[in-house]
Amino acid sequence: MKTKDELPDCPVATTVSLIGSKWKLLIIRNLLTRPWRFNELKKDLDGISQKVLTDSLRSMEEDGIVTRTVYAEVPPRVEYALSELGESLRPVLDAMREWGNAYKGAV
Repeated sequence: MKTKDELPDCPVATTVSLIGSKWKLLIIRNLLTRPWRFNELKKDLDGISQKVLTDSLRSMEEDGIVTRTVYAEVPPRVEYALSELGESLRPVLDAMREWGNAYKGAV
């Protein structure tokens, strides 16, 4: 996790710095439904490269938004899920969904 000194003073800028990329928002959208495996996310997020998905998941894991669970199986299984902090983003994405639907209805 970043320290307070590493984050912008503005709370909106802080949020954007943590989840502001297109791919991070779509990853979070998926993880709000259930835990996902890497290849499931890659298939569902049309156009995302393996590198961007890997970098986004690692970054959100470092920031405490995503958890990564490795299961000791053969072959190994890894699942990504939202942490408690990540779950707290649900109202933010719900508001974005509502706004997007309202915008579509107005155009």
